[in-house]
Amino acid sequence: MTTVVGVTRAALRDRRAQLWRLAGWSAAEVLPAALSGLFTARAVDSGFLSGRPGVGLAWLALLGLAVLVGAAGTNRSYALLGAVVEPFRDDLLRRVVRGAVAGAAGGRADDAAVARLTHQVELVRDTYAGLLMVVRGFLFALGAAVLGLFSLAAPVALLVAVPVLAGLGLFAVALPVMVARQREYVLADEQLGRAVVTAVSGHRDVTAGGARDQVTGWVGGSVDAQARVERRLATMAATRSLSLALGGWLPVPVLLLAAPWLVRQGLGPGALLGALVYVTRGVQPALHSLVQGVAAGGLRFAVTLDRLLRTAAPADTGPAGSPPRPTPQRSGVALSLRGVTFRYGPHADPVLDDLDLDVPVGDHLVIVGASGIGKSTLAGLIAGVLHPQSGTVHVGGSPVTGATPGELAARRVLIPQEAYVFTGSLRDNLGYLTPGVPDDVVDRAAARLGLTGLLARLGGYDATLRPADLSAGERQQVALLRAWLSPAPLTILDEATCHLDPASEARLETAFAARPGTLVVIAHRVSSALRARRVLLLDGRTALLDTHQGLLGRSPAYRALVGYGETEPSDTAPFWTASDGTSAAART
Repeated sequence: MTTVVGVTRAALRDRRAQLWRLAGWSAAEVLPAALSGLFTARAVDSGFLSGRPGVGLAWLALLGLAVLVGAAGTNRSYALLGAVVEPFRDDLLRRVVRGAVAGAAGGRADDAAVARLTHQVELVRDTYAGLLMVVRGFLFALGAAVLGLFSLAAPVALLVAVPVLAGLGLFAVALPVMVARQREYVLADEQLGRAVVTAVSGHRDVTAGGARDQVTGWVGGSVDAQARVERRLATMAATRSLSLALGGWLPVPVLLLAAPWLVRQGLGPGALLGALVYVTRGVQPALHSLVQGVAAGGLRFAVTLDRLLRTAAPADTGPAGSPPRPTPQRSGVALSLRGVTFRYGPHADPVLDDLDLDVPVGDHLVIVGASGIGKSTLAGLIAGVLHPQSGTVHVGGSPVTGATPGELAARRVLIPQEAYVFTGSLRDNLGYLTPGVPDDVVDRAAARLGLTGLLARLGGYDATLRPADLSAGERQQVALLRAWLSPAPLTILDEATCHLDPASEARLETAFAARPGTLVVIAHRVSSALRARRVLLLDGRTALLDTHQGLLGRSPAYRALVGYGETEPSDTAPFWTASDGTSAAART
């Protein structure tokens, strides 16, 4: 829980100004609680019991004015709550997204990621807000009640303080057990989520294999486990009730039993009534809110946040928007794969098997093959979003495994088939990989790619983009211009022009081929191979690398792919050397 405390303390420290304003309005909010007992005592003793009802009504009227001030304080307190809570929620969401993406990049499916992104992050946000308001309310309400009791008589305050402290002590002793029970509940909830996701995603195989009863029993076991945890959690309600009885209700009979002695000490009936008002309208509600709030929302907050922080990526430590750190590049080689094997699952057939590949700096390589043969998988391995079970991948002379996102962004830029565009200005979307890029640089890049008309049609750099309002082709063109502006020397186009017409695709690929650096294209159309310097063919058995004309003569599969028909290949050996003398490919 140390991390939870540290993260929470840091979040509060970052919002000090808002917290001070919240404290000021909280003081105004509890003004009626601070004055209620005192003004009631004055109204009774100095007014109604003294035969001066006007004086009594005047005191009550002053209390009414304090209530209006308190209402204004409540209104402003809730308005300020969002300024404290929402930045904390945004930071947590960024951590969880980075952690989920990092887990997926390593090839590890995380079935609980959806639960964390939706249910658990919002649960932490809501409980954080509730806990903040509960603790704030308790501190100010109890402080107001204590000040009010001391304003009446010190002995009254001491009589109330003893049972209140006893109730708080009991609650504090039971709190670690409550935390443990809540942690069990969160883990059981996640386990149930995993079981349900696994069962639903494999329902066809379950039905076909006749394993419905076994899977039902397995999922039912997770349901039963969660039910047992919830029952154990419910038993802690008795401890909470005892704490409330000691600290909230015991002061009332204590005051009533001590009333004769207090009267003999000079305390008037009105003052005794005021003391009861402070206990029933101040101490009791404050203690009840604290115990119930911490026992419910507070425990969920601590345990759920601890679970999220264990699976999320750490917070950013560098300045926001800082450019990626340059990565040294080995002379002459932009991309190198050695003995790369990748499979989706421990028992699945390999998509790529013992693949070797060298791509020199400045090369224009197009990767072709049938749908589902492994082209996008190879792109993911090159980009570092997937990691092989064996072998190594080097980009710019450095391994992609273990590289930070910033280091990878400095070496390569990947544009997938479904381009990423977010709600925000066109300028922010285009500068996503190169923060602070000047508009004139973007203008020149757009002209080079033939996208000046697109920028005008979208409304200019300050126009707000909404992904749903853009066509798939427009999103791809925005992403391509963003990639062009990136400082990365290696560009990977993974069917990044599939939603564009052939003429636009040819124009953009030609422009990227002329861009300084190295270009790797996962071909959507075979026409991309005609523009490439070299072509890598994946056909499920071999990986052949040559020029377009060379593959026409060497590979029946390539001739079939481009529609040339079948002729006898000149060479089908799985190992060979390209005409330029570089090591090319191995078996897959």
